[in-house]
Amino acid sequence: MTDAERRAALDAIAAEVNVCTRCRLHAGRTRAVPGEGNPDTEVVFVGEGPGFNEDRQGRPFVGRAGDLLVKLLGSIGWRREDVFITNIVKCRPPDNRDPEPDEIAACLPYLQRQLAVLDPALVVTLGRHSMGRFMPGARISQAHGTVRAADPATGASVALVYALYHPAAALRSTEVERQSFEDVAGIPRALLDARTKRADRTIAATESEPAEPTEPAEPAEPAAAVTSPAMPNAAPPVSAAAFPPPDAPPDDQLTLF
Repeated sequence: MTDAERRAALDAIAAEVNVCTRCRLHAGRTRAVPGEGNPDTEVVFVGEGPGFNEDRQGRPFVGRAGDLLVKLLGSIGWRREDVFITNIVKCRPPDNRDPEPDEIAACLPYLQRQLAVLDPALVVTLGRHSMGRFMPGARISQAHGTVRAADPATGASVALVYALYHPAAALRSTEVERQSFEDVAGIPRALLDARTKRADRTIAATESEPAEPTEPAEPAEPAAAVTSPAMPNAAPPVSAAAFPPPDAPPDDQLTLF
């Protein structure tokens, strides 16, 4: 799929989200929040649901939690424009309450389709509700900063999942904020591991394909040695190799608000 085709597919999903009435959340929304970002990225961030500012602007993570997410990305040399950002539910729950199971179920097909279009190497979950979709049964206090293989049923066919605390939780706790900077430093390594997983999958699939039958050929001159297939190049928008995990962030990054 080309960049233009991915963008068109994501726009089509967003158009459906903007008029969706699948669950009760649509009744109280100002604007739906389908998600935004680089259609050619390798990394998708998945939050829980829009807040007040997101509901007004129709964009994900534009309030104080969004400001902190930008700073977390900046600590590893990334920008929000390098990745794609979306949520489990696309409309704001009243008073920023947790999304209900039936609301999550109603919205999940949109996320599945977005992930199928983007085909990310790495999915980064933000908060326990997002993590629960990709790491069922895990506890955020134990799973943050860890990585697992994504279930293809989520829409991410060949990907790893990396869990983070939600930035809003970090705003309420200096310890969670400190831990979030430490955890985000592991994302470039997780992306490199995800690239290796995808390359291994591609090579294994190629090697398992039956060879085409050929007609017997006349003996020929000895050929030059055949090299093994080159490992597929990783997509460029987010280059983990260019951003090795940094040292611990300076103290002034831990007191943001």
